[in-house]
Amino acid sequence: MSDAELRTRAASLDAEDSLAGFRERFLPADGLVAYFDGNSLGRPPRATAERLASFVTGEWGGRLIRGWDEGWVELPVTVGDELAAAVLGAAPGQTVVADSTSVNLFKVLHAACRLRPDRYEIVIDTTNFPTDRYLVEGVAEQRGMTVRWIEPDLVENVTAAALAEVLGERTAAVVLSHVDYRSGTILDVAGLTQQVHASGGLIVWDLCHSAGVLPIALDAADVDFAVGCTYKYLNAGPGAPAFLYVAARHLSEAAQPVPGWFSAADLFAMSGTYTAAPDIRRMLSGTPNLMGILAVREGAKMVAEAGLEAIRAKSILLTEFLLEQVDRLDVAMLSPRSSERRGSHVTIQVPDAAGVAGRLGAAGVIPDVRHPDLLRLGLSPLSTSFTEVHEGWAVLADILGPPH
Repeated sequence: MSDAELRTRAASLDAEDSLAGFRERFLPADGLVAYFDGNSLGRPPRATAERLASFVTGEWGGRLIRGWDEGWVELPVTVGDELAAAVLGAAPGQTVVADSTSVNLFKVLHAACRLRPDRYEIVIDTTNFPTDRYLVEGVAEQRGMTVRWIEPDLVENVTAAALAEVLGERTAAVVLSHVDYRSGTILDVAGLTQQVHASGGLIVWDLCHSAGVLPIALDAADVDFAVGCTYKYLNAGPGAPAFLYVAARHLSEAAQPVPGWFSAADLFAMSGTYTAAPDIRRMLSGTPNLMGILAVREGAKMVAEAGLEAIRAKSILLTEFLLEQVDRLDVAMLSPRSSERRGSHVTIQVPDAAGVAGRLGAAGVIPDVRHPDLLRLGLSPLSTSFTEVHEGWAVLADILGPPH
């Protein structure tokens, strides 16, 4: 297919796109040709900018500390429930918005291991995000446990067969990412969760690269714990609070290692002794980042309005359209060919990825680099058009060389 034909096809896909109107809901960026990094940091919604401004002047400025008695205290759980309904496939009362993904993973890892006191192994794969691996090693050291490593192929990633090699009667907890941060491979949440449960262990899912772009069904899959960030496909902004999910069946016994006044049964009692809240609030710690939580609410509202099924359908079309263009160049792709196993980013292998990314940035195209030779091209369905994909790829093609 020629470049002109691809351009025409992009325009046709944009004309048929039921989500096209959402692009206008994001603030523009100067000199931008294509943004291929929505899987690292989403673009700012206009509604979020307006909501935060109104909070500063109307609620913080107008009500001052009275705001805590007028709804602020409940926001971590209230917005957690909204996020759970729109994004996570979870019933109310199991999700809070707070802290960072790293802090939340630390909390649920300790909670999971405490629920399996007679077991002493934590399982994780060598391809997982660095923070996840570092935290697993840290928690294992703190608790006198052992790490069992899965060593999967990057693209195939963690399969049932690979997981079976490390599961056993010593497995306390398994940490897996729903979508691999490098290859974009989607893991089987329901199947792998069931497999872990059959061994007697508990599962912790990292949803950072799937929340807001893939349908998720935590309750239906019988997941034990989950964490994830909100600044990627949920567009809540850099450093926005993360979320933490604990299945209702574990709430009465889940004990986390960072108890603070917001996790106390009566946070305003200022008691001399600590008693954990009986509900999901027990997973909180200190005073919540209210402005960040409000940004999460706006992101969740947008996803709920668009619908995850429609978002996922566009994600598949976007990545398949990109693959048509990838195949015209002599580059290796390190993402699954099957749309059933591919998230919303495509990873290609190029020499001097950082240098290529620098040249792209100078031309108005922003990708993501994973050293030494990986370029991730993240396509966020609510803010990305097919024409943008084509124009961005055309710049990259000029840098990489002529099509074959």
